[in-house]
Amino acid sequence: MTLTPSPEVSTLEATDLAELDQELDLAIPDEVPTADDASSRVAPRDSDNGVGFTLDEFAALLSKYDYNFKPGDVVNGTVFALESKGAMIDIGAKTAAFMPLQEVSINRVEHLSDVLEPGEVREFFILSEENEDGQLTLSIRRIEYQRAWERVRQLQKEDATIYSEVFATNRGGALVRVEGLRGFIPGSHISTRKAKEELVADFLPLKFLEVDEERNRLVLSHRRALVERKMNRLEVGEVVLGTVRGIKPYGAFIDIGGVSGLLHISEISHEHIETPHTVLNVNDQMKVMIIDLDAERGRISLSTKALEPEPGDMLSDPQKVFDKAEEMAARYKQMLLEQAEDGEPIGVTLD
Repeated sequence: MTLTPSPEVSTLEATDLAELDQELDLAIPDEVPTADDASSRVAPRDSDNGVGFTLDEFAALLSKYDYNFKPGDVVNGTVFALESKGAMIDIGAKTAAFMPLQEVSINRVEHLSDVLEPGEVREFFILSEENEDGQLTLSIRRIEYQRAWERVRQLQKEDATIYSEVFATNRGGALVRVEGLRGFIPGSHISTRKAKEELVADFLPLKFLEVDEERNRLVLSHRRALVERKMNRLEVGEVVLGTVRGIKPYGAFIDIGGVSGLLHISEISHEHIETPHTVLNVNDQMKVMIIDLDAERGRISLSTKALEPEPGDMLSDPQKVFDKAEEMAARYKQMLLEQAEDGEPIGVTLD
């Protein structure tokens, strides 16, 4: 048996379905763009309540966030033109940036082509805000400057000995360059028989005395470097031959193989003396014993007192002290060894 719906029910259902379709608007349009169809991607448009933005506004917003350079930044850039007064650099800004000739290197540069070439990509330091033309000023020198101070601080921390060429001298001392930075060697820390003016173009071994970036002070010592090198071959208790180079009220400076040691007035003799001038003369050759090596301060302390066979021999018979120096030094070393074994303070001179 076949069942057919009553006309009343069929009419009601058809009417209800049509109304439901109209309310929900579920009808599928005849032309449906695919997800890959360009026509399906429409530009944002302004809404009635002001939410949204135009393409021009969108581009302006992107430009604002893409262009965010400020002084102190380090950015990558490409050299695209070398000019007489500087270089033009593309760093992705609205306008090509400019690097003046004096900012190309920490060292003096005569021609840009010596250090840069078109197409080269490297880091640049932004020196200033953009000018009225929207152009930024860049520097390589500032990056090299910062890295040079970092390197110098590391060398000082390692207590390294460096070699540098003297490029000028003045009343106070000599000038050198270290990692591109200008360094100063005080006259009191130059240990050579040459006149200062003759040191220009000489390469000297140097140790660091002061590294202060804030005050832009880089101070070095030639004497400390020489003393350290000499100290590596010297030891306390050793007898060395020296020459008197200078006499002061507090003692005499003795040249021992190119470095200077101090023979303090209290270490000349067991007998009391008023002034070293009564015992010593400049250019005297004498044997002295090393009693202390201070590498950090670059000082060598000497003694003839420890070499006196009898107290006062340096005043009455200095030749005897010279002749018996090695014998007395051997006795001195033995005494130090015995003191070390007994736990006594080391460094007491012979009575």
